[in-house]
Amino acid sequence: MRFYKGHILNNLFYFILFISPFSLNSIEARDFIVVIDAGHGGHDPGAIGRYSKEKNINLNVALKLGQQIKEYCPDVKVIYTRKSDVFIPLDRRAEIANDAKADLFISIHTNALAKNNSVTGASTWTLGLAKSPANLEVAKRENSVILYESDYKTRYAGFNPNSAESYIIFEFMQDKYMSQSVHLASLIQKEFRQTCSRIDRGVHQAGFLVLKASAMPSILVELGFISNPNEEEYLNSKNGSSTLAKGIFRAFLTYKREQEIRLKGNNSTPLMTDMDSKTAPDTTNSQTTDQVKKQIVDQSKPQNLQKQEKGNITQPTKVVSTEKGVTDPVFKIQILTSSRLLSLNDKRFKGLKGIEYYKESGLYKYTYEASTNYNKVLKTKRELSSLFKDAFIIAWRDNEKMDVHTAINEFKIKNK
Repeated sequence: MRFYKGHILNNLFYFILFISPFSLNSIEARDFIVVIDAGHGGHDPGAIGRYSKEKNINLNVALKLGQQIKEYCPDVKVIYTRKSDVFIPLDRRAEIANDAKADLFISIHTNALAKNNSVTGASTWTLGLAKSPANLEVAKRENSVILYESDYKTRYAGFNPNSAESYIIFEFMQDKYMSQSVHLASLIQKEFRQTCSRIDRGVHQAGFLVLKASAMPSILVELGFISNPNEEEYLNSKNGSSTLAKGIFRAFLTYKREQEIRLKGNNSTPLMTDMDSKTAPDTTNSQTTDQVKKQIVDQSKPQNLQKQEKGNITQPTKVVSTEKGVTDPVFKIQILTSSRLLSLNDKRFKGLKGIEYYKESGLYKYTYEASTNYNKVLKTKRELSSLFKDAFIIAWRDNEKMDVHTAINEFKIKNK
């Protein structure tokens, strides 16, 4: 019997060894998934202003946000809880995110105050206990959506959105995604303040049912106050909705880049500055676009490859070390990512010379420095930190990108 158990355990061990690489590769290869939730909809109008309804403002911004993510982040899968004026039950919104195994849940709303039409500004909320009567009122208003559902008492276990006692359940709640949610909320408020020039009403916590049911970092955005006539005008304008979507998108980019660097040591997300300019590459000195492309390619490849890829200069996928015959890892500093090819004198390179680039997942990734000496590259990266705060080190070997941690360990062992 003891032999039989040992035989089973042994077989199980080899089975796990066999499937693990495939499982890990599958997880790593999947897209980053973001669920965008436009609050209210259908027979639930949300807050109502002088001439507009919250549900329409929310949907407008949600669709614009999703479009920007799709345009600049090909590795991100965008899922909407609604794309038209339909009613979606509150628990179903979270269910959509959970079923998709989303990495992020962003719920978009518009605020209102019944007795004050002068208050203005944007805020972002995470799950938690409301620490003030004002915060509790916001949660009550958003949770009152469930009253549009005929079976809400059953579906939400007797939760009464208008009763303060019902919110006691949030007092002892443990949210393992709290720190990530708060960080994203802080990034969004920073963009609202700096990019959108909106009054920053800060990051808050309250007991939102839609966030309670979501199993991933989740935030709820209040774009502004529809009860303020001036802000209602802004929220309904093309410029207002586009600017607010852009602010959330910029925060999303920063968040995603940070998560990728933390988990993988590199990232495939474009810098925020990339979306600020959609102009064609600078072609000063009468250079054509093709000449600019060729100039960048020629500088990033050794001579023996230029002839080999002549006529295919817009499709480089790898960068080869300029140190011939080297088998040691070559370290580079990735300083910028762009969805389009940039000219050598683009202002985003901050005057640096010797820029190289490679193409990966449809994005152009620009690097500076190339050396087998990790310490040298690390020193340069620190010197560039004031110019490129998001810069990080990558590694290559024999024309192939490799795991940077493996490369660093090899360098350290060899140079003990």
